[in-house]
Amino acid sequence: MTYHLPAGKALGGPYLVDVTPEKAGWGHSSLRILELPPGGAHSFDTGDSEWIVVPLSGGCTVAAADDFGQDTFELQGRRDVFSGVSDFAYVPRDARATVTSTAGGRFALTGARCTRRLPARYGPASEVPVELRGTGNCSRQVNNFGAAGVFECDKLIAVEVITPGGNWSSFPPHKHDEHRPGEESVLEEIYYFEFAGHDGIPGLGYQRVSPSGPGRDTDVLAEVRDGDVVLIPDGWHGPSMATPGHHMYYLNVMAGPEAERAWLICDHPDHAWVRDTWPDQPVDPRLPLYTAPETSA
Repeated sequence: MTYHLPAGKALGGPYLVDVTPEKAGWGHSSLRILELPPGGAHSFDTGDSEWIVVPLSGGCTVAAADDFGQDTFELQGRRDVFSGVSDFAYVPRDARATVTSTAGGRFALTGARCTRRLPARYGPASEVPVELRGTGNCSRQVNNFGAAGVFECDKLIAVEVITPGGNWSSFPPHKHDEHRPGEESVLEEIYYFEFAGHDGIPGLGYQRVSPSGPGRDTDVLAEVRDGDVVLIPDGWHGPSMATPGHHMYYLNVMAGPEAERAWLICDHPDHAWVRDTWPDQPVDPRLPLYTAPETSA
């Protein structure tokens, strides 16, 4: 199994990235990256999955249609992932979704197989909790637009993480590949990366995933760049390392078989002590890069 998919290796049909449960060899999580030219449009059937459409750059209109009617949402979007929080749209299973963009842009379609059919909804940028996690050189920013307990979905969990240049995130290394009620949940995870360039020089970073036990042999040490994807069916994941001078963005998509939609993790025992040092250090003063707007336009 190839867990690191460099940009261009996960192409599928109209998508720059097309990760499905079938392609990933698992049961639930999906990610598509859709790029539209000015005036472009794309339609797809949601099938047995729920989806959140979130702009990475540009704005769009999202329509969700079924036998009972159609819901349409105007997404203002953003210039890029380093400039602001975006609004988003939830599209339920068993529907026909259409994404159109007057000015063009790049849009993430985060998906998860599910059983419940929830209503189509709009998620305003003003209601996205922006969390600062860690301190010192473990400081990072988390945009919890599709987190459990923030926005209702049946199975899907999706968040954005921004790591300032030179910092480590997804640290301490952690895992969520065992069913331990109240302590750890089983979640398949996708990382999608983008980087801030400097004077025209593209950014880069590094991602580590290591085996967490017998039968869980995911092992990755990858240099990651714009558009790269890392699949994490199991294992300790982290650190995610941003090279100095280049902020790192990654989109996390998670889903699994658990009855409860929850992000319950277990820290690597060799590195869990790092959390205890955080109260004695300040948060990186570069954070937050931005906060959610007070109201949505």
